[in-house]
Amino acid sequence: MKRASIVAANWKMNKNFLEALHLTNTVASTLDGSLQQTSVVLCPPFLYQHTIGSMLKEYSRWAHLGAQNCHHEEKGAFTGEISADMLRSVGTEYVIIGHSERRAQANESDELLAKKVSHAINKGLKIIFCCGEPQHIRARGEQDRFVKHQLERSLFHLDDTQMRQVVIAYEPIWAIGTGLTATPQEAQSVHSAIRSLLRQVYTATLASQVPILYGGSCNALNAQELFSQPDIDGGLIGGASLQPQEFVQIVRSCEACKNG
Repeated sequence: MKRASIVAANWKMNKNFLEALHLTNTVASTLDGSLQQTSVVLCPPFLYQHTIGSMLKEYSRWAHLGAQNCHHEEKGAFTGEISADMLRSVGTEYVIIGHSERRAQANESDELLAKKVSHAINKGLKIIFCCGEPQHIRARGEQDRFVKHQLERSLFHLDDTQMRQVVIAYEPIWAIGTGLTATPQEAQSVHSAIRSLLRQVYTATLASQVPILYGGSCNALNAQELFSQPDIDGGLIGGASLQPQEFVQIVRSCEACKNG
């Protein structure tokens, strides 16, 4: 069974409503009819979920709606938070969990992320789970051990069936929004280590089927070389996903690599 190829767009806290509609329409209409192997997940801010989800229904063969976060509880007195049920009720399919910005800015621990993962999966959402090391860990050559620790504490409590609802995104923290990018060989090395971990914890079959994405200053210029690596199945794109033509080019690079 061939692994899914996925390019996800994390818009973060960007774009007003009209800009978001224009970006969605441009990306969807430009890519429509050109993708056979690649799925695209747009992750706009919460405020736009329903409208953009409605826009994507026309392109549902390849386009999917994702959110940037969700709460670990079903409901309650959590001012400003969004539940998994709320997301599902407007057609959201994916949710990003564990992004380094949430870990750092919202103090999200591995234990909290494990709760979020379990709750979101139980509510029918697919997970894009982020992992990755800071610069000082990379400098010591301990990135594989650091990522292993993140996965063990937040993800590997899932059983085989649940794990099939997960996409892993390797995002070295030192490369997010900095313009620095892991070389294709550096990225492939960690992706390969993650897949080896999946074989050890689960099965060879599951390890061969879980998509692992790269994120970290991926752009139109470096996407093809990154996506051509054997264990890199697409990307979680930040800043470049806000520029429709650049994002389209990144998606097409993924399609070309995985269709070859």
